Amino acid sequence: MPAACDSVLEDIEDIVSAEDLKPHDRQFGRKNIFPKVRKRNSQKNIQSDDDPPSDSIIPGAQKIWIRTWGCSHNNSDGEYMAGQLAAYGYKITDNSAEADLWLLNSCTVKNPAEDHFRNSIKKAQEGKKKVVLAGCVPQAQPRQDYLKGLSIIGVQQIDRVVEVVEETIKGHSVRLLGQKKDNGKRLGGARLDLPKIRKNPLIEIISINTGCLNACTYCKTKHARGDLASYPIEELVDRAKQSFQEGVCEIWLTSEDTGAYGRDIGTDLPTLLWKLVEAIPEGAMLRLGMTNPPYILEHLEEMAKILNHPRVYAFLHIPVQSASDSVLMDMKREYCVADFKQVVDFLKEKVPGITIATDIICGFPGETDEDFQETMKLVEQYRFPSLFINQFYPRPGTPAAKMHQVPAAVKKQRTKDLSQLFHSYNPYDHKVGERQRVLVTEESFDSNYYVAHNPFYEQVLVPKDPLLMGKMVEVNIYEAGKHFMKGQPVSDARVYTASITRPLPKGEVSGLTEEFRHAPQNGTNWKAHPSAEIPVKTRLSSRMALQLPWQQGGGGLKILSVSLALLAVLVMFYYGGMKPEL
Repeated sequence: MPAACDSVLEDIEDIVSAEDLKPHDRQFGRKNIFPKVRKRNSQKNIQSDDDPPSDSIIPGAQKIWIRTWGCSHNNSDGEYMAGQLAAYGYKITDNSAEADLWLLNSCTVKNPAEDHFRNSIKKAQEGKKKVVLAGCVPQAQPRQDYLKGLSIIGVQQIDRVVEVVEETIKGHSVRLLGQKKDNGKRLGGARLDLPKIRKNPLIEIISINTGCLNACTYCKTKHARGDLASYPIEELVDRAKQSFQEGVCEIWLTSEDTGAYGRDIGTDLPTLLWKLVEAIPEGAMLRLGMTNPPYILEHLEEMAKILNHPRVYAFLHIPVQSASDSVLMDMKREYCVADFKQVVDFLKEKVPGITIATDIICGFPGETDEDFQETMKLVEQYRFPSLFINQFYPRPGTPAAKMHQVPAAVKKQRTKDLSQLFHSYNPYDHKVGERQRVLVTEESFDSNYYVAHNPFYEQVLVPKDPLLMGKMVEVNIYEAGKHFMKGQPVSDARVYTASITRPLPKGEVSGLTEEFRHAPQNGTNWKAHPSAEIPVKTRLSSRMALQLPWQQGGGGLKILSVSLALLAVLVMFYYGGMKPEL
């Protein structure tokens, strides 16, 4: 059986051809087999200790290194995959060199991110590492040459990452790229109550929907995430409540477009947010994700009320991309500059001090000097404290890649000019001397400070006092930089703790109920005999009958189904001429 798959496979069983022998056929054929004497000392027949037969490998005993690129949605997917693998017995390591397998979770937004992804694949192969690919790059273009022969886990199939990793470690190449559906209707993705390992035990990232309603001409993510599919409100609220019970003090809502939430299931974003606000304990905060202008316009009044809530950051990320209506039309952004200004002006009036973050693409095909100057004027007018500047990169397979391109030198110069404008003003100088309430959640990159955020999600650096981590405290602002302020805790101020529950230790699996804790550790509870005779489909089908707890239904039927599955395994081995070592 070749290790490489040249075609896209919908499920693991698809790697088996119709010509493979069935157990009955194999048993019948043994009557005509005559033993042949072989020399024991033949080098040809000695199995290397470094490369044991695939069936002798015990799944769940290996070390796995996970690397994620891109947005918070992708990071959430990476946390879920790490949690499931750890719950099954695999060791998640930060040391790529000691890992047996690399799980590379990719981003397809820009060329540099994909270049890093491609280089990591090459490095893994040079280091003789097993590789599993995830994220938007292989989902959008699984047939690219550099992906051939490699296992892929699709963005909506992350709840089956254990199966893909196990078969990859055995030497098989498998691909799961299908969509989650219920009665023909596309779902938001894998279940939200799966085990996960949070990169930061204090922050829970919740994907409220996947995909979007737009068809932007430059966007490759649409090819991977597809159309809008939202999670039910009750599932999202339950996930938030579970997070707070595990010591989380900050929740990020994420998706490709949070503003479009619920349009496919008969609800909307404000309805979800009011339900979530009810579940937020004192001392904890909620941060909203990116929303495009068209979908927030309909809910401005309600959104202003929500953003004024004391447990919701007065922060919103609204990408404008360009201040030229003609460029926006070519991008198929479905709004004009006036719509964007209406949203920003209204929120600034109704939510005093709100932070508006935005994105701008420099050098989109057809952008003239006049178009770019309109963008410069917009930035000068609003002086956004958070501005993501992106030089345009044509992504393969997108309409924008076929348009007349702006010369590279011009794109580079426009990016430089906009960056200089952005760095010409300091948005926080006027806040020196203020007394602010901040929530401490992270450590700074240089490890010299703890990172906190005030009610407007502006970054405040505070002293590294372990007693502050995870707490809401009051500080006096004594210094301001371009991207941060520095604050000194007020000694007589009240300290808020979000939950009586201590946060999970870093690296510990979240969501491990008793059901999950009884998942097989270090693989299944029987050791498989090495046998090249057993068809791959037979091995996979028998193992897949032993579903992980998060892939099963509910109630006592789980015990019955596992018992029947074990019986099926024993029968298969009996008729296959093998005996499991129990």
